[in-house]
Amino acid sequence: MSADSISKPKFTNALAKEKSPYLLQHAHNPVNWLPWGPAAVAKAKAEDKPIFLSSGYSTCHWCHVMERESFENEEIAQYINDHFVPVKVDREERPDVDLTYMTYVQAASGGGGWPMSVFLTPDLKPFFGGTYYPPENSGGRIGFKNLLKELDKAWHEDRQKLLESSERSISKLQEYLDGENTGSDVQTEAMLQKAYDDLSSSYDYHEGGFSGAPKFPRSSSINLLLRLHLAWLNREEKKSEADWAAEMSFRTLKAMANGGIWDHVGGGFHRYSVDGYWHIPHYEKMLYDQGQLLWAYAEGFLITGAPFLKDVAQQLAGYVARDLRHKEGGFFSAEDADSYAKAGDDHKSEGAYYVWTAAEIDALVGKDDGSLFRYTYGARRDGNARPESDPHEELKGTNTLFRAFTQKKTAEFFKKTPEEVKVIIERCLKLLLEARSQRPRPHLDDKVITAWNGLMISGLARAGAAFGDDSMITQARQAAEFSYEHLCEKPGQGLHRSWREGERGPKAFAADYACLIHALLDLYQASLEVKWLQWAEALQKEMNGLFLDAEKGGYYSVHTDMEHSVLRIKEDYDGAEPSPNSLAALNLARLAAMLDDKGHAEQAQKIVTLFGKTLQESPSAVPLLAMAADFLEHGKQQIVLAGDRTTPEFQALLKVVHMRLLPKAVLLHADGGDAQTWLGTKNEALAAMQPVSGKPAAYVCQNFTCQAPVTDAAALEKLLSA
Repeated sequence: MSADSISKPKFTNALAKEKSPYLLQHAHNPVNWLPWGPAAVAKAKAEDKPIFLSSGYSTCHWCHVMERESFENEEIAQYINDHFVPVKVDREERPDVDLTYMTYVQAASGGGGWPMSVFLTPDLKPFFGGTYYPPENSGGRIGFKNLLKELDKAWHEDRQKLLESSERSISKLQEYLDGENTGSDVQTEAMLQKAYDDLSSSYDYHEGGFSGAPKFPRSSSINLLLRLHLAWLNREEKKSEADWAAEMSFRTLKAMANGGIWDHVGGGFHRYSVDGYWHIPHYEKMLYDQGQLLWAYAEGFLITGAPFLKDVAQQLAGYVARDLRHKEGGFFSAEDADSYAKAGDDHKSEGAYYVWTAAEIDALVGKDDGSLFRYTYGARRDGNARPESDPHEELKGTNTLFRAFTQKKTAEFFKKTPEEVKVIIERCLKLLLEARSQRPRPHLDDKVITAWNGLMISGLARAGAAFGDDSMITQARQAAEFSYEHLCEKPGQGLHRSWREGERGPKAFAADYACLIHALLDLYQASLEVKWLQWAEALQKEMNGLFLDAEKGGYYSVHTDMEHSVLRIKEDYDGAEPSPNSLAALNLARLAAMLDDKGHAEQAQKIVTLFGKTLQESPSAVPLLAMAADFLEHGKQQIVLAGDRTTPEFQALLKVVHMRLLPKAVLLHADGGDAQTWLGTKNEALAAMQPVSGKPAAYVCQNFTCQAPVTDAAALEKLLSA
């Protein structure tokens, strides 16, 4: 290919003016893509054409496949241009559009995923939808080329029937969504027991995790199980279940970190495992996974004290700081699964950046050390991807590293000491990282997404507090400051969904508010800087004004004045990301306990009641909402530390609190200054809390009734243990 052809693409469409990395990836397709918005709707109406809506994201493997097969095919592109108005949506930038039509696709087909392919009337009512389509008919599946022709024929020959069906589908779907949220009282203890029973029955006793293949990290399920462990630990009749809740969590955390889903060379977790063993992952790395898993590993460490969990968490944070952090503190969204195996290749393949042949390993580290290293990490001469994990044979002959044997087993097999094995493995990993850094890197999606930054801030704040690691708390603080300055219309006000290269994306959605508020509460408890609590309260008011259904309770995912919205949805499922309602309920419950605000507690209870049917029937699908319901009923403890937080005596008290998992408590700081004055206007009990005899003091309160203050760490430890 000549330099001239590279500098002057054959095709350029309207996406070339966009900021989204995903949209820019499609800017030179022969398809005449338009971004989502009024121009596309007006064009569809003026030309009397249906809209072909394609939604995906920049690190989506099958999105890349469909682009290569269909959207770069000039014949298919011409047919799309002649008969449809093609619209591209970055689902990460416009989760409102994606959620609306994914809800339709899932209802119509029983499944979903990306790329999402939906066909709409000019009034934006969907009449057909699916996900990936091969270009030609294959294996009983209609090809995209034939699908386009069939739908164009239906549009011209059966228009009225198609329109009526579309209208009926949306009406029935809205009716179903409204009917799902009729409200039901929740018996908290019975609900928590069912959550435990469901997770226990789905638990994989051999490999950890809560499903077969594909196997996803379920961070919030682990967080819930750890809370059940603590709640039941001192109840004799529940002791075995308490122990098993912790054991399921620990085994899963350990299995993930030993598996190929964990990047043993560079740190960080891949999206999920395509097999049931955690061995072969789908290689993309998402920021929202890193943040939630950091939270889970930190809490696992607080329960078990296992250094292994702390090491994984610190390496995870190190990966994010190295590869996903903007120089001013915000965090980028994701790294792609696909990459070029070497410079000059013209085709990307999944996992190319991460996999190794046995010969490559031996050449880099030496044959003797290579033999030991490959034994430890399951690397075979013929590759370690099973056929069912690699149906397209992209990984043939290569190895994804996973811990096949412990250092102790390796030491026994190779007749070395564990210390010698440790030195060899560390040397090998360092050499592999250096070699890998010379490979073409996967594409980086450098959008800064508010919700995902919130999850990362939360993970860093919680882990930093648990480990006494100030650098993690500093990174969390800097990301919060980035959000305050760059993700808001005015500093701290008018939140936006995303930011890239100096420009903000669309206005924020409910998930963005919920995740950022959650982060600010965690950052306040880690740093005791009251400005984060104040901003959290202000954002909660802003969120209420934009998304709250004040009458029935709960939050709509999209604000009330969002144009072109054909469905009104209140999300409750805690999937790859927390639902905005689950997290909002937990935020409101925590704010109520911190600020003695009954209004927040009532609003949280409304959410729990609204989704009561789901909580009672499928609590394991909404673990964060289950945690919120539990906190509302049992989270009555306030821990107030009074005094100068910079003194060693104060830090000793703070360490006692931070080194324990206290899911039913909130932590507050009475600083004797402006922060305490502000808190005192919200929570009268705090106004009078002072150091004792000049020493920082800890007040442990239940329902705002406090025990006598203590001034030394041992006494506080005893109080919290009781």
